[in-house]
Order: sequence, then structure tokens, then C-alpha cells
Amino acid sequence: MKILITGTAGFIGSHTAERLQAMGHQVIGWDNFSNYYDVALKEHTAKTLENKGVVMQRVDLFHDDLASIWPEDLDYVFHFAAQPGISASSSFTSYLENNFIATQRLLSVLEQLEQPPYMVNIATSSVYGLVATKDEFAAPEPASWYGVTKLAAEQLVLAYVRRGFIQGTSLRLYSVYGPRERPDKLYTRLIDCGLNQKEFSLYQGSEQHRRSFTYVGDIVDGIVSVLNAANACNGEIINLGSDVEHSTGEGIQTVERLLGTEINKQIMPPRPGDQDRTMAVIDKAKRLLDYSPKTSLEEGLKAQIAWFKTLS
Repeated sequence: MKILITGTAGFIGSHTAERLQAMGHQVIGWDNFSNYYDVALKEHTAKTLENKGVVMQRVDLFHDDLASIWPEDLDYVFHFAAQPGISASSSFTSYLENNFIATQRLLSVLEQLEQPPYMVNIATSSVYGLVATKDEFAAPEPASWYGVTKLAAEQLVLAYVRRGFIQGTSLRLYSVYGPRERPDKLYTRLIDCGLNQKEFSLYQGSEQHRRSFTYVGDIVDGIVSVLNAANACNGEIINLGSDVEHSTGEGIQTVERLLGTEINKQIMPPRPGDQDRTMAVIDKAKRLLDYSPKTSLEEGLKAQIAWFKTLS
């Protein structure tokens, strides 16, 4: 099959592109290589993907004329591209443009096609709000601009599905970690600080936060499973994550044990909109996708540490 992936130079998008290419599919990757974090890391990831046969193209969903560069005869679009995370340095406008309007511009192209590809929207547990321990039928209560705009984008995709313009599904991901995790995310920061004797900024109270930390390989298992269950997933919202909880404090201790060092921590004020607890309810994913995450936190962190050491 011929598959377009947006946000391909990023963390989860790159792993998904790699997996789909290895499965024998023709993969085209779009990314705008934003400077939210070091562009050199994205360029390195893009080069790795190109060496494995993925066609990488520099495309900005918000600014570029997408119709003029649209690949012919696509079977699927996996839409990862977004303004990520909960960041004080990111404005509401940037979340609106890169999460909602960019998705609308993508959908407007699909709407005009005689045979539009199936769209897999990548959403987030942040739509549930400060406590994300609910199934897909629960009312969303996002508490961050990221969660608000990702929910709006998800509902826009599903509106196109409901109106019969496209087929598609939306996957809500939970606390993904592993090799290529962004530099601003918990475990990459921890590993960097532990290996390089840097001070780790810890948001006050976050050690008690509980998370469905989910290894990226397990997440990709669920994402690519949509290919074999497209009809059953059409119009559905599906949680993807681990149903095993760990506190952030446990995660920190695991990294320290694996590195054999105690990380120096600087306590920072709490971060507005940060979730207190996430625990993925994945009954629907098990039923529709035969989804079964297996990687333990320690196993996943060993892989992430090994990857981080290759960057130096």
C-alpha cells in the first residue's frame, strides 16, 4: 500500500514510518522540521528513514499548497504532525494553527479526491483532562491548549467521517517513551542529566503523578494494526497505551538505577495543565486491534538509554 505520514521526522511518526516501510509498504513522509527542538535531530532521523527507503519531503501543513503536491493513489494517511506538549513557550495561536487548522487543510484536500485515503488521526490522552483514566465514551475535559486543540482536530476528522467524505479513526496515545523521544520529554531529559551531570528540573508535585508509560514499539504495534481492521475502526476513537501505571518518581528511580547514579534535581513551580494521572483503558483496542502492550518500563528505558548513548 501507499501511505503518507505527516510529522514523520518526529518521535512516534518516525518509528511508524520505519515499521510500515519494513512491512513492505511505500511510505512518503512529510515534516516541516519546526524548531520546537533541535532541527539537527530531526534531520538525522529523516536521513535514517531515507536510508531505509522512506521518501522524505519538507512540507508545512499550515502554509503550503497541499493540493499541488498531493501524492497520487494514496491508501492511508497517518496524521502525527502537531504542535506538541504542554509548553509555556508555545502560544495558543501556534497550537491552533498547527493542531487544528493544519488538520482542516489536510482534510480539505481529502474531501476533493474521488477516492480519498483512509485517515488515521493521532490524538492524545490529554483530551481527557487532568485525570485520564476513562474509556472512550467519557466526556473530554482538556485542561491545556494542547489538549483543547487536539480534541478539536480529532472531532473535525470524525465530522468528515460522519458526513461520509472520508473513512478514518482517531487513536488517543498515552505517555509514550523510548528511543528518539523528544529532548523536552521526561526520560530523555533524565537520561541526559544522569549521563552528563546536569541538573534536572522537576515540577513540584510531579513525582506523585501516575502515568501509563508506554514503550514506543508497543504503541506502533497498535497504530499499524489499523491496517488489518480499518472497517471495524471506521468512525471510532481508540485508546492506545499501557494499562500498567507507574509514578513519575518510580520512573526517575528506574533511570537512576540503570545509570548507577543519583540525578541532581531542581524543584520548579507546578506546570499548569499537567495531568495528575493517566491510566489507559484499552478494552476497545484489545477487541478491535488485538492490542497487547508487553514492554516493561525497565526494558523500554534500557533501550532508550542505549539509543541516547549513540547520540554523543
